[in-house]
Amino acid sequence: MPIALTVLAWGMIAVFLFLIMKKKLSPFTALIIVPLVFALAGSFMGLYTDQIVEIKKLADPSMVTFMDQIWILGDFVLDGIKKTSTTGIMLLFAIFYFALMLDAGMFDPITRVMIKFANGDPLKVLFATAVVAATVSLNGDGTTTTLITCTAFIPLYKKLGMKMMNLGVLVILMNTIMNLLPWGGPTARVISVLPELNGMDSEVLRAVAPGMILAVIYMLGVSIYMGFQERKRIGIKVLSETELLELTSTDDEEILKIRRPHLFWPNLILTLTIVTLLMMEGTFPSVFLFLVGTVIALMMNYPNLKDQKTRLHENSGDAVAVVILVLGAGVFTGLFTVSGMSDALAISLTKIIPASFGRFWGLVVAFLSAPGTFFLSNDAFYYGVLPVLTEAGATYGWTQMELGVASLLGQAFHLLSPLVAFIYLLLQMTELDMGEWQKESAKWALGIFVIFILVAGFTGAVPFIK
Repeated sequence: MPIALTVLAWGMIAVFLFLIMKKKLSPFTALIIVPLVFALAGSFMGLYTDQIVEIKKLADPSMVTFMDQIWILGDFVLDGIKKTSTTGIMLLFAIFYFALMLDAGMFDPITRVMIKFANGDPLKVLFATAVVAATVSLNGDGTTTTLITCTAFIPLYKKLGMKMMNLGVLVILMNTIMNLLPWGGPTARVISVLPELNGMDSEVLRAVAPGMILAVIYMLGVSIYMGFQERKRIGIKVLSETELLELTSTDDEEILKIRRPHLFWPNLILTLTIVTLLMMEGTFPSVFLFLVGTVIALMMNYPNLKDQKTRLHENSGDAVAVVILVLGAGVFTGLFTVSGMSDALAISLTKIIPASFGRFWGLVVAFLSAPGTFFLSNDAFYYGVLPVLTEAGATYGWTQMELGVASLLGQAFHLLSPLVAFIYLLLQMTELDMGEWQKESAKWALGIFVIFILVAGFTGAVPFIK
């Protein structure tokens, strides 16, 4: 392996991480321009002769020209994009689907039931907060979860004199758990950046689902504990029917215009069917489920063509923003992997890390992912660091599936990072101090992390040792 290729690989990772951390470039532009510049440097050094000979089926390496070294970059990019295109399309329709469910108001009755169920009991309020936060987090978007849950519960918390800190903790940690769904940010990045995982959304979901389920149960237990603490502090206050009505209704005409309350059950049945099929093995691929689901949701909730166009237009911004990142990851992966840089970097890394760590590489990746996804953005960690750790782990017999899942376990702490944009919305709405909120949330996030590690180990998704 040429030393020049190793130097380029380390240089590319370092520059990419620096530009992302310092916010000199957006993730999308960095994913494309950084690997392109370094790959182009490799072209000028003539480092891609072997790849060109293999692709062009040349008999003699001396037939490779300087321009061949340049043109081959296009093949690298196409190869990477092909590997991430399925994930990109799945995300496009998954985001559209859940956005349509939010527009139609499928989550509204759930929120109303929870508020009425809670009445004036702090324990019930906190339990309802956890359930609503987990339910709304199905769309994988932290901003949406924050807006819906905080809008629904902040008036109730203020009326009862409850601690807003508990709301901030429950919202962020429930979203943390549900964010591991395949259409959530970190899992989508893992699937897109590791070639063997592309199109294996259901398999990844089955690997992380047991830990997610136990973590949700754990957080429901935390909400009950918080509820008992609040009961001791403020007692129970029964609200009147008028007060409950004020908390569970809206008079915003624009929102009411797109709501479809009469279609709650059809929408819920459709959503549960899609999620169930996603969890089952041997059914339709996820991209097919969300594509068909989106079309059915559109026709069922907004049969008017003008309304359909409006809903797609209104929700296209979030969908496009995610999809272009996935395609950008394809460019990064293609240039970094097919050029040979990832292999060179992995080989150099395995020479640095003691061989004795190889048997525990899954745990190494899991524990590195906690600080890695806290101090770095998801883009920086999954697109810059994970491929390196995966290549190194392969030499010890670890699969991309095992290490991809391992890299997700540290997500227990990621949403506490100051690099996560929507937490500022949460802090603004709840009027919490960031330092105090991080400290309180981290205390409970540690439990989630331990659950993730133990469940992944016992189920074999990430073996403790090989």
